[in-house]
Amino acid sequence: MPISPRIQARGIQLLLGGMMARVHKDLRFTDIPKHTESLQVETGAGPVACTVYRPPATTTGSLAPVYVNFHGGGFVVGRPEQDDHICRYIAATAGCVVINVDYAVAPQRPYPAPVTQAYDVTAWVAENGPANNWDGSRLAVGGHSAGANLTAAVCRTARDRGTFLPRLQILDSAPLDQLADPATKLSPIAKPLLTPHLMRVFTAAYVLDPADRADPLVSPALADDLAGLPPALVITAENDRLRDEGDAYAKALDAAGVPVTHRVFEGVDHYFTHTGPVPAGKEAIELMANALRAALSA
Repeated sequence: MPISPRIQARGIQLLLGGMMARVHKDLRFTDIPKHTESLQVETGAGPVACTVYRPPATTTGSLAPVYVNFHGGGFVVGRPEQDDHICRYIAATAGCVVINVDYAVAPQRPYPAPVTQAYDVTAWVAENGPANNWDGSRLAVGGHSAGANLTAAVCRTARDRGTFLPRLQILDSAPLDQLADPATKLSPIAKPLLTPHLMRVFTAAYVLDPADRADPLVSPALADDLAGLPPALVITAENDRLRDEGDAYAKALDAAGVPVTHRVFEGVDHYFTHTGPVPAGKEAIELMANALRAALSA
């Protein structure tokens, strides 16, 4: 009897979650002091714990802008601490508050719970700035791998509801087409990090109804109405099976009139901002911080 995707996903959580959450020791930015606190946000899909990273104290007296971050993990691994290095670096160098979101994951909480939580947390951050010592009117949102998919969903929902408009969305190594067979997503190297089997397990655990896989909140690349979305920084990796859909989404955003900065990092694979190579990882994280500084200070 075949093992169900739910059981396989639980196995990934229990056996591989720690390994998948590892960050290269030379990408941890341990030399940067960390100023954090915890908060909990109530959402339509239950309470969500968040870690708040504060920038170094300033003397201007003005509230700092804010960046909402969503970690990766195939919608299955819930390890927000794997983005500690990115949150730490951005808070220190981009001069913004960073909210690192511990959203629900499958198979315990499949779609649409993570999307609901991601949007509701971001809306709360936008609406509750002064009480928490940040400027919710100067807001950006971004994520890595599965978190980048959620970022696209948050931006689309915000546009459609007319609630808030992030000044920037950061999409790092995003899965943007959950309908296509993973076996058709190719890499120029023999053994890329993501395998078709692993990708199928992630998708099946996250999206229980196959009909939902074409929904733009699940597969943003399949949407044909991208106009009005926030400016985007799209980062893709040459050897990543997800590169083609990320490249295509960047082109589609540009064609729809959305300002786009798109960078393909050569010679690296999926999640290189966490696992290296270190020079490329640092360059990509610096690119994120610079883009945020420019967007949030304008």
